[in-house]
Order: sequence, then C-alpha cells, then structure tokens
Amino acid sequence: MSGILLATLGSLGDLHPYIAVGRALLARGQQVRVATSIDYRARVEAAGLEFAPLAPSIAELGDPEQIARGFFNPWSGPRRLIEAMVTAPLRRAYADLRVAAEGVAVAVAHPITPALPMIAESRGLAWLSSVLSPYSLFSIADPPVIPNVEWLQRFGNWSQRLMRNLVRASVRRWERPLHTLRAELGLPAVNGSLLIDGQFSPRGTLALFDPSLAAPQRDWPAQTLVCGAALHDAGDPQEATTASDEALEHFLAAGPAPVVFALGSSAVWLARDYWKHAIAACRTLGIRGLLLTGMPLRQQLPSNVAAFEYLPYSRIFPRAAAIVHQAGIGTLSFALRSGRPQLLTPAGFDQPDNAARAARLGVGRVLPFRRAHDDGRLARELRALLADPEHARAAVEMAARSKHVDGAAAAAQRIIACMSQAGVRPGVIRA
Repeated sequence: MSGILLATLGSLGDLHPYIAVGRALLARGQQVRVATSIDYRARVEAAGLEFAPLAPSIAELGDPEQIARGFFNPWSGPRRLIEAMVTAPLRRAYADLRVAAEGVAVAVAHPITPALPMIAESRGLAWLSSVLSPYSLFSIADPPVIPNVEWLQRFGNWSQRLMRNLVRASVRRWERPLHTLRAELGLPAVNGSLLIDGQFSPRGTLALFDPSLAAPQRDWPAQTLVCGAALHDAGDPQEATTASDEALEHFLAAGPAPVVFALGSSAVWLARDYWKHAIAACRTLGIRGLLLTGMPLRQQLPSNVAAFEYLPYSRIFPRAAAIVHQAGIGTLSFALRSGRPQLLTPAGFDQPDNAARAARLGVGRVLPFRRAHDDGRLARELRALLADPEHARAAVEMAARSKHVDGAAAAAQRIIACMSQAGVRPGVIRA
C-alpha cells in the first residue's frame, strides 16, 4: 500500500524531479510509490521509494540515437514522441496505472501520463498535474519560444494564438486513442486536446521550475503553484564511481577550472561530432575542458581535456569556469545554482525556451545546437561568454537567489495539503 503515487515517463530529466519530490514526501512521513519505466527501477528503489512499472520501457523504443534523432526532429518529432510514449502503449500504461493507483490517496501526473487523470476521474481519486518547464504551460501572455519557429516571437500575441490553435488541432488528431479510451470508460467527451488543455487538474498544477524563469500569468491553469526546481542527480546505483571520483579530482587539481560541456540524458544521443568541436574549442581558446559524454568517448584526448560518462551536476558545475549545456530544465536548474556563466546550446522541445529565459536573466549566451557544429562557432561564442564580466556577475547573483529555492519541499507540502483537502489525514492510507 502507498499513500501517494507519482507517475512519470521520459528521460532522466523527467524522472529525477519526481524522485526529489518523493524523497521530500518520505522525509515528511509519507508513503510514496513512483510509477515509471522499468529501466529506472534501480534508481527509484535506491532513493528509498516504492517502484511500480509503467509502459513503455525505454529499452523497447529501440536504438537510443535513432529514437533521439526522431524525437528531436523539429517537424515530426512531437508526433513521433506522442505515438511512441503515449498512444501506442496506452492500453498497457492504463493497466499499469490501475494497479499502481490501488490504495493511494493522491496521485501526481506527468504531462505524458494521460491515463492517470482518466483513472483518477473514474475512481474519484484526488490528483494534481505537474509541469517541468514554463514551455508546458503554453501561455499567450508569456509566449514560449517554439523550436524552429523562434521568429514568431517578433509578431506578438496574434501569432502565438494562431500557433497554439494549430498545435492544439494537430495534437488532437494524434491523440485520438485517448479519446476512444475515455469513451469506453464512460467519461465525458473533451472537445480540446487532452495532452494540452486536458493535462491540468482542477485541484492544481505543480510547476517544478524556478520562479526566476517565469512569473505567474493570467492564462495559466487555475491553482498553479511555482514550486521551484526539484533537484536530484544521483548516478546509476548499479555503477561504481570510485575510479571516476579519483580521476576527476586528479584532473581538477592539475590546472585552472575547466569549462564543462554537458548534453543531459537525451540530447547527448545527438552528439556525434559535437565532442570534437568541444575539444577543438578548448584547443583554440587555450582552456581546459571537461566533457560529460553519457557514454564512452572512443578517441584520444589532449592533456587539457578530460571526459566522463557521468558526474553529478551539483558536484562539478560549481567548480567550472563556465558551463556549456543543452538547456534541459534539470541541467539549467543546476547551472543556475552554480554561479557560473553559461553557453546554452538548445536542441529541441522546451530547451530553446529555457535557453531564452536564461539569457534574459543575463547569465549566458545562446547558440542553437545545430550551430554548435559549424566550424569555429562554438569557440567564438565561448570566447565571447568568457570575456564578458556581466555574464559572470549575473550568474553569481542568480546563484544567490536560487540557493534557497527548494522545489521538492514546496511540492511535497502542496501534495500533503491536497490530501487534507480530499479528506485524507496526511500519513494515513485510504482503504
């Protein structure tokens, strides 16, 4: 039996915030179950949380590089992601979540777990929605930067409304299996998109991003709480880290602070020759570099560059001279707390919007990922970043503002409050 269910699907960037929230709930005496892909079982259980399987698995999607390139395609990627992660495994996900939701008092849904709101509606189960970045709120008042149509920002709200209507109509077609399932369950029909408008709970939405990135807007879903980033960056519990720890400390002690290059857990599969350009930029600028590659890097490295498959961001970012990263919301949240200037290289999804918001804070510069492969471009942008003291100053100020933000704690308190509002005493499981 478990008091609270947290359901999430996607990359590690989609898993870690819910582990952080789950641990905050555990610290407050709650019982927590996390429903997610079977691939993450060891990570969930290592955090002290109960695990429940949720289709699809990451492994069944196929070759990671091929899948990433398909999902990050600016035109067909969203449709492919919805089909692979939502509609194709929908019946299995629904069955998994029916089991996972047994005995819980409150559930929290990730944006691509639409079966959970259906189960909650059918059972009268209290639930909260959640988003990880401002992009998912799709505000007209604070319009997001949409991949491949960034120019829309220049044309005002009318263009944003047009794009929002086009996106809603497209997603509505792609998600037809969801509406079919709702009808089979005897739930009322929804005219709009379930994955856009229908993802939000009437009880409230947990916005798991820092308040510095977006202020509440009049067109946000009702009762949206900006909790702040929910941070967790533990490595794979099945992998030993002693050797990498020793190698890291040896490298850091051998010279000036390096520039850290990171691509998160999904964009890293797009890298191909990116690391060669990162190494070349370090050589051109005469600086040291530390590459977080996500997988073995099979090439000879110069003495001024080191590569690691994984290092906790909370450990390495504050020791960097600067951070070059893909602007995934988790990576960005750790970078904002590091006090280091950033070169943001967004590849897709919410990353261009996250990068634009960080740039508006003054902490860094933006170079689209596709441009980072142009000859010399990465080095030129990195040189400009390191030469501008204003980026360094803004980064230090932002770190001071961010260090007291604890999104996991704020989210946990809101979830417990939701239990009380639903007539369940915190810490007590409804039979």
